[in-house]
Amino acid sequence: MKKNELMKRAALFTAMAMLTAGLTACGSGAESTESVSDTADTTVAEAAAEETETSGASEESTVSGDFTIGIGQFAEHGSLDNCREGFLQGLSEEGIVEGENLEVTYNNANADGSIASQINQSYVGSGVDLICAIATPMAQSAYAATKNTDIPVIYTAVTDPVAAELADAEGTPVGNITGTSDKLPVEEQLKMVREILPEAKKLGIMYTTSEVNSESSVAEYKELASDYGFEIVESGISTSADIPLAADTLLNDVDCVTMITDNTVVASLPVILSKAAAKNIPVFGSEIEQVKKGCLAAMGLDYVELGKQTGHMAAKVLKGEAEASDMSFELIAGASFYGNTKVAADLGIELPASLTDSAAEMFDTVEE
Repeated sequence: MKKNELMKRAALFTAMAMLTAGLTACGSGAESTESVSDTADTTVAEAAAEETETSGASEESTVSGDFTIGIGQFAEHGSLDNCREGFLQGLSEEGIVEGENLEVTYNNANADGSIASQINQSYVGSGVDLICAIATPMAQSAYAATKNTDIPVIYTAVTDPVAAELADAEGTPVGNITGTSDKLPVEEQLKMVREILPEAKKLGIMYTTSEVNSESSVAEYKELASDYGFEIVESGISTSADIPLAADTLLNDVDCVTMITDNTVVASLPVILSKAAAKNIPVFGSEIEQVKKGCLAAMGLDYVELGKQTGHMAAKVLKGEAEASDMSFELIAGASFYGNTKVAADLGIELPASLTDSAAEMFDTVEE
C-alpha cells in the first residue's frame, strides 16, 4: 500500500474516533455540537471519496489525496526548462495539479554534481512521494540517493539510460527508477547538415568528458559520420571555464559545429555562438530552443512533449497503477526540422526548400 494511502486511512480512523468521542460529549454546548457536525461531514466525504476510488463505479479517473514531488534539474537551459514545463502539464492532464492536489519543490544544480547530490538528499530527507530528475547527472544522483528508500524516481532528458546504468540492455530499470530518453536523431541531423552544407568536411563537437550521455552521442556521431562524408573533430572539456579556449581551438579546425544535449556546453551556448559568428562558421542545434538562440538549424525533439510523456509515467506511479521498477524507459517518436532564417542570412546560406517546406517551425529573429 502506498504511503499516502496509509496516511489517508489513518486520518479516516482518527476522524471516526473523534466523532465517537464527540457524540458521547454532545450535550456540553453548541460549540461542541458544531465541531462534531463538521467532523462528521468531513469523515463522510472522505469515506465517500475512497469508496468512489475503489469501487470503479465512475467512468472518470478519480485522483484523491495530496502528493509531494521534488523536481531536480541539472542545469539551466531551454530544453530542460521545457521538460519541466511539460512534466507538470502531463501530470495535470492526469488530474494531478500543482496548487490543488500537488505540492512541488524545484531546485536547479547549476551543472554541479555535488549540488545535485545535496538536492536529492534533501528530497529524500523530506519524504517526497516522487522525485523527477531532469538530465542524466541528476537522474544518476537521484538513483543513488533513493536506493535504500521506497521513493520512486522518474527521469527525463536522459540520452542513454543504459550507458548511465539506470537500465539494462533490454530497457528494464535497475531499481525503482524509470523515465524518458532524449536520444538524439543523429543520422537525421547528419543528413540535414549535408543537405545545407554540401561542401563541408569537418564537423566539430564539444562535450563534457564526465557526462556519459555526451560520450554516447559523440560515439554515435563518429560511427555514422563517414556515411555522410564528414570527419568528426571532437573537443572534450571538464568545466564551463574550459569552453572559451576550447571553442577557439575547435573553430579553427572545422567547417561547422553541431551541438549535442551536453548540459554544461549548452548552458554556455551564447559564448560558442558569438565566437562562431566571428568566424562565419555555422552552428547546428540539437533542439528548438538552441535554434531560437542563434543556431542555424536542427533536426530536434520537442522537449515539452517529452516532459508531458514523462508526466504521464509519473502519474501512473503516483496513482498506484504501476511501479517505476516495472516500467521500461520510453523514447519520444520522431524528429522535426527547425530553422532560423536570420542566422542563415547572416551566414550567407540559403536553407533548402526541401527542409523549410516541412519545418515544424521557422524563426526570423535571434533571442537574447
